[in-house]
Amino acid sequence: MSMFCFQCEQTANGKECTINGACGKKADTANLQDDLTSDLIALAVAFKGKNTSQTDKLLIEGLFITITNVNFDNDFIEDFRSQIKKIGISNSVRMDMNTLWTDNEDIRSLKSLILFGLRGVAAYAHHAFILGQTSEEVNGFFYKALSAISEDLSSDELLAIVLETGSINLKCMELLDNANTSAYGTPTPHVVNCCIEAGPFIVVTGHDLHDLKLLLEQTEGKGINIYTHSEMLPAHGYPELRKYQHLKGNFGSAWHAQQKEFIDIPAPVLFTTNCIMPVLENYSDRIFTTSVVAYPNMCHIDDHKDFTAVIEKAIELGGYKETHEMTGVNGGGNTMTTGFGHGTVLGVAGTIVEAVKKGDIKHFFLVGGCDGAKSERNYYTEFVKQSPKDTIILTLGCAKYRFNDLNIGSIGDFPRIMDMGQCNDAYSAIKVAVALSEAFDCTVNELPLSLVLSWYEQKAVCVLLTLLSLGIKNILIGPSLPSFISPNILNVLVETFNLTPISTPEDDLKKILG
Repeated sequence: MSMFCFQCEQTANGKECTINGACGKKADTANLQDDLTSDLIALAVAFKGKNTSQTDKLLIEGLFITITNVNFDNDFIEDFRSQIKKIGISNSVRMDMNTLWTDNEDIRSLKSLILFGLRGVAAYAHHAFILGQTSEEVNGFFYKALSAISEDLSSDELLAIVLETGSINLKCMELLDNANTSAYGTPTPHVVNCCIEAGPFIVVTGHDLHDLKLLLEQTEGKGINIYTHSEMLPAHGYPELRKYQHLKGNFGSAWHAQQKEFIDIPAPVLFTTNCIMPVLENYSDRIFTTSVVAYPNMCHIDDHKDFTAVIEKAIELGGYKETHEMTGVNGGGNTMTTGFGHGTVLGVAGTIVEAVKKGDIKHFFLVGGCDGAKSERNYYTEFVKQSPKDTIILTLGCAKYRFNDLNIGSIGDFPRIMDMGQCNDAYSAIKVAVALSEAFDCTVNELPLSLVLSWYEQKAVCVLLTLLSLGIKNILIGPSLPSFISPNILNVLVETFNLTPISTPEDDLKKILG
């Protein structure tokens, strides 16, 4: 059985996966997810302009399911498709995805940008929805954009929708930011310990803060410690989560290291969202999933969110007998600092502006996005190491694990590395950039600010589209360019936005700083 997938950065030979997914997905699962995408397009066409809360939820969750490293479970996907079929969508409006994959390469490229961007937007919309925050504008756009994928539109018409996807994602990230801060307070800087104390514990990975909150509530007073992993690290910045004394610290590093870091771990791991990798036999009995993430034969916690099975497994395994040291993967220490959201940074904006005017801070680099396993991503570690001592590194997403354990010093009261949060906290970075541009009476493109982005999957795609929709130029992106962007479309992005692939840290720093 063959497949076709080129939606993530790790595609086979830098082109596309046609036999098995580089993510570990089998061809039958990939094809099933294509079928689900066809269902979602049909649903969008049928309910465009007359959507309901039920169809909104199906579109958002269905798109989320098809993100890389979220769902590997055929039965789960089939069950979800059956929910769509109950609505009675006619097969006549279903789009054969092979039609898209074999289309003119420029049209395919633009429609892929829309589809993959929508998958990222859906992830953020899902997290906001869980916290009771929705937007008619955001929800309505899913129908418009998915319908456009099935239509015969020109390149110019599709490019306009590509950029609109970015604009809608900004509104969706703002929605999620409001949802998170309303529920858990405004993030503040916090030093996170990466040593695991003796005794029972649970590792929580993914992005869903609500699931973490529920687990903290259900484990309170039971002698079980909770540790974040990967994209859950920024949870420590939120006061309403940090108040739980058994939220102890962070376990391990980025998502792609899980097959090494989870070996022989004497504790269960709860996956709240992506990124799950093929589960190895050594720790398969300790993996639990919930929400849209699923893996065959793993225990899945349904929407009632009763984590009793996870808690019982933690008690059974007992944890480490003594403190387990986990030092940084880049030669740094065993602590990381997070919580530099826009609320904190803008609170000291005047001091930052003054430091720039005095020459204490010469430049800002936003080095963030998605991490991955390729050795080429060491570029980001070296870039930060080689950045001048009078520069500030803003970071977000799991790309920070390339350097967030490093101690590269401070400028006055400001640590040189400021972790702004998860990938959706690109909204924080944008707010800070806009505020600084207003303070200096210039455009964002004229600021002493450079964006050096690392991409892996579809949430990074929608964040990139957001930056482009705002007219932000001169972005460096790596470790490679998306294979679904055709040469002609890439040329448009280069000519319009000067979107450029990374080269070497030395050359890029020289080009930026002169």
